[in-house]
Amino acid sequence: MAFRTGQIGGVLIQDLPKHSDSRGWLTELFRSDELPKELLPVMGYVSSTEPGIARGPHEHREQADKFCFVGPSTFRVYLWDNRKDSPTFGNKIVLEAGAEQPKAMIIPAGVVHAYRNIGKTSGWIFNLSNRLYAGEGRREKVDEIRHENDPNTIFILD
Repeated sequence: MAFRTGQIGGVLIQDLPKHSDSRGWLTELFRSDELPKELLPVMGYVSSTEPGIARGPHEHREQADKFCFVGPSTFRVYLWDNRKDSPTFGNKIVLEAGAEQPKAMIIPAGVVHAYRNIGKTSGWIFNLSNRLYAGEGRREKVDEIRHENDPNTIFILD
């Protein structure tokens, strides 16, 4: 399958304004008054990714993620609409986010996603998901389809 560049239905990408003063800066990652109820986070985490390292591509069957890229490095982010019933099925988005271009993005279930740290330092990603990892009490199967483990994947990071 050949993906084409284009918007992806349900994906929301927002610039994250930094409010700076003499003490440093602040940016809002999440506000409950800006998200539909079904996308409200139920958990959050932060991860660190070393320079040159990629995470993904993978997707979720039910979970939506809200990734926040604020630095201190820069990431190349890849999104592919893999939802056969979506009007934007087959579309792909590639963008940069992080220290110089802070962004938040909502990634609905069925949208394959990956990112690579293209900066020179370790970078942080904050995720606010609308499902608990491995379910209540971590007793359920993890909701992931890990395309990065498939040597024949069609989801390629340039």
